[in-house]
Amino acid sequence: MAIKESQPGSELSGSDQEKEIGRLMSILELDLGEENLNLTERVATLSHLKSFIRTPGHAELVFSENVRISLTFGRAQAVSTELTGFLPQGVKILCQHSYDDRFLDSSREALKCLANALLIESKTRQMVVDLGYADKAAIKLRNDNREDELLNSRILFLVSYDKTLDFNELFDNNDLAGSINRNIARHAYYYSNSEKGVSPSSIDTMALSETLKLLFNMAQFYPHRATALSRSIPQILIILSNIQLPSPPLQQPINYLINSLLNLDLDNQSLDEPAANPLFPENDQNHHANRLIAILDASIRQYKEEQLETLGTPLVSLLQKIYVTAPTSVKKHLRASLLPSNDERSQPLGRSDTFASRLLRLSTSPVAPNLRECVSSLMFELSDQNPTSFVRNVGYGFASGFLMSHDIPAPGFSLQGDGLGAASGGIDDAGETLTRVDGQEINPITGQRTDMEPVDTGPEMTDMEKEREAERLFVLFERLKATGLVGVVNPVERALEQGRLEELE
Repeated sequence: MAIKESQPGSELSGSDQEKEIGRLMSILELDLGEENLNLTERVATLSHLKSFIRTPGHAELVFSENVRISLTFGRAQAVSTELTGFLPQGVKILCQHSYDDRFLDSSREALKCLANALLIESKTRQMVVDLGYADKAAIKLRNDNREDELLNSRILFLVSYDKTLDFNELFDNNDLAGSINRNIARHAYYYSNSEKGVSPSSIDTMALSETLKLLFNMAQFYPHRATALSRSIPQILIILSNIQLPSPPLQQPINYLINSLLNLDLDNQSLDEPAANPLFPENDQNHHANRLIAILDASIRQYKEEQLETLGTPLVSLLQKIYVTAPTSVKKHLRASLLPSNDERSQPLGRSDTFASRLLRLSTSPVAPNLRECVSSLMFELSDQNPTSFVRNVGYGFASGFLMSHDIPAPGFSLQGDGLGAASGGIDDAGETLTRVDGQEINPITGQRTDMEPVDTGPEMTDMEKEREAERLFVLFERLKATGLVGVVNPVERALEQGRLEELE
């Protein structure tokens, strides 16, 4: 059957688009029964139809009730109609071509049309489920073919939204977890055996990204399936270790590799050999942590804070999860890498250009609230969830917001310098006081060494200025004490009780 040459979908408008879409759908439906197209013609027809399913406006026309399929003379009619059944009819036609395994080239071209439709028109997702094609996608996911992996992973990912499909049936009847794990293992084999500097094809990269997205959704929506999916942890780590980092780094598939680990069993209880956690290999327990830290360091340098709100937050969360499960030596290494060092106390913490300082500054970002919360939570975890260690590690200026927002009482001596002991945190000399580090006095508000604070060389305050400043501080401390979150004694009140204030004439 000869295919009539026609204009690309983007060059048609209005009723002409409806006529052309109807014509193409009629040809495809007739071919299902009569097989009157050869493979080249079928692929060309589907490719042309695909040009209408790339933007929301055109996709609406493809599945519009105003486009009627007419087989009377093998051509389409664009008419107003009350044919409410056409919408699923159009989806059914695409599904039938998509899963006709006799013709793989046209099948994959139809899958592209179907995947685009599911992405752009959310109402088509339930139709695919109702027609029973989700299980066919799960079956086809078993194929050792990267294009099949890409398209069917994307379809299953999309039908995980806006649908009534119970994926438990796909896990139980179609070995969905096994298919996901095997596909990730194939990618891991490629990355571990390919020559350095050799990049995978774009199809390989997209297929891996779609599989990782599907894995994330399955572990998120079906947490009881995370145990089976956690068998992919070693393979994901192999890919992360061997993949060449792009610039900036959090592009696909790097971001999806990181995201996919978030919902998996990182404490290794679900694997066959729980004693050997792949996160902490025996030859270098810090290897994977260092890789993630390097990615985070490069990301902070190359992305704006607004971009890190979306891209960087999962990475910070993953580092916190790893810290929780890490052995003692790795925890110590993570504290040393992520918390400001004592060498940075020559100035207020967060002022230098080190990685730890740049990370700390993100904990007060005004444009990235989720990232801000995650960074503060990471710092608190690195301080073993001890408020005293937290204040000591980052300074009360950075710690106060997180403590107050989580109703965690701040150590009162952080403002008073009472010399009480601090628990272990980023600084390992736990016997020292909050206001001393390595034998040096520090300002608990800024974390800076007091002997390195700038000396005020200006004129001494007059008695009147001192009185006004005392009144201002008195009011501020009373407001702070009224919150009940900080156990602080107003220094002006204490001085008054001790008789150290004198009346000015």
